[in-house]
Amino acid sequence: MSSCFTDLAQQYIGGQWRPGRGSWDIIDFNPYDGEKLASITTATVDEVDEAYRAAEAAQKKWAATNPYARRAVFEKAIRVIEDREDEITEVIIAELGGTRLKAAFELHLTKELLRESMQLALRPEGKILPSPVDGKENRLYREPVGVVGVISPFNFPLFLSIKSVAPALALGNAVVLKPHQNTPIIGGSLIAKIFEDAGLPGGLLNVLITDIAEIGDAFLEHPVPKVISFTGSDAVGRHVATVCASFFKRSVLELGGNSALVVLDDADIDYAVDAAVFSRYVHQGQVCMAANRVLVDRSIAEEFTGKFVAKVKSLKVGDPRDPQTIIGPVINSAQAKAVSGVVDQAIAEGATALVHGVTTDNLVAPSVLTDVPADSALLRQEVFGPVAFLIPFDGEEDAVRIVNDTPYGLSGAVHTGDIERGVAFARQIDTGMFHVNDGTVHDEPLIPFGGEKHSGIGRLNGEMTIEAFTTQKWISVQHGRSSFPF
Repeated sequence: MSSCFTDLAQQYIGGQWRPGRGSWDIIDFNPYDGEKLASITTATVDEVDEAYRAAEAAQKKWAATNPYARRAVFEKAIRVIEDREDEITEVIIAELGGTRLKAAFELHLTKELLRESMQLALRPEGKILPSPVDGKENRLYREPVGVVGVISPFNFPLFLSIKSVAPALALGNAVVLKPHQNTPIIGGSLIAKIFEDAGLPGGLLNVLITDIAEIGDAFLEHPVPKVISFTGSDAVGRHVATVCASFFKRSVLELGGNSALVVLDDADIDYAVDAAVFSRYVHQGQVCMAANRVLVDRSIAEEFTGKFVAKVKSLKVGDPRDPQTIIGPVINSAQAKAVSGVVDQAIAEGATALVHGVTTDNLVAPSVLTDVPADSALLRQEVFGPVAFLIPFDGEEDAVRIVNDTPYGLSGAVHTGDIERGVAFARQIDTGMFHVNDGTVHDEPLIPFGGEKHSGIGRLNGEMTIEAFTTQKWISVQHGRSSFPF
């Protein structure tokens, strides 16, 4: 077992590693075999205050630091990750049940994001704008917001924590990070250690391992943070947005999805099958962009379905440490029960299970369901597990209607032999992201990432990250004398 689970099972506040002062411990378990990885005493409301105050005290000096010097920290952080890549891979496998394939994917995304964050430190620009007043000069400055609170999820905890942490720091902010309680090391304290080893000054990144049962809404309500970046479910995101609005804070919400992969009648069927299986079953389907629904034109549905089912049946389920494993465990027993319940409910409603995966502890084998009633609530919700709904449609208009019949709008894909037909189809979908002749799971560091409807508010990556974690200040200079009416 990695030493991370002993050495980093602490809070990180003001550049100091220390135990929490809460009255109970968060137990970190391996979701595959139930091994106890770590026991971490929770942070209290007082420690939330201490973390935010430490961030506030450190931020102004950091913001005044030459951005080229800030950039050097991210260069070093990449080297730290590369030097410890084998160990980090083992932590991903142990703590969240990620396969080796998934760990490599997450590490790749993380390093690409850090490379973009290096450049982000240099990109904020000011402006001088004209004025209708003679002799007036209008200067528009781009400045960091100050302190950013980050709440990250369990599915891609390293990447999705750093996705907000690194850009916020690069832009001159300080950060307080609260990782998900199921992934406190890879999503929290390991990130603190990476940046500590990369030379980030103490106080700029603080990590609180705790739970709402201990701190309530203190993390959101505290007066110091000006922006809260939350990645998680839409139900919790609604609460985060409500609390932030009541305290005049900005919230950036990256929430759930109910994406569809659409196969039109002129698609390359074999390629579409590969894209659909990956899009639905990557990391056991615990991905916000995963293709919950696979829509296929009725004229090719029989051929597509046969090939899709055959490929799903070939996916190896089991120990995530095995390089051949594609489907490892879901994050915990509650999630396993919920996913199994979705399959049972669908069958009870009249669906046909073309593949009916067996659940053993936290291992949920893939299921493929068809004939799900069109009015079923299951087709409109996010299913965070290895369950695919196959849905036939009759022509593009029918497909557009079905894809849009959900409260979510995060990602999606369409397969067709005509690229412009695919683009025209994509433009009719109410979603933040859509891909032609590819899978539904993509995140690139320069491209705005985010959703419509219940899938979130705001965007991250590239220029949108600058918008998220900075603010604008107008300073006018009057050359000569103004005249006043009295």
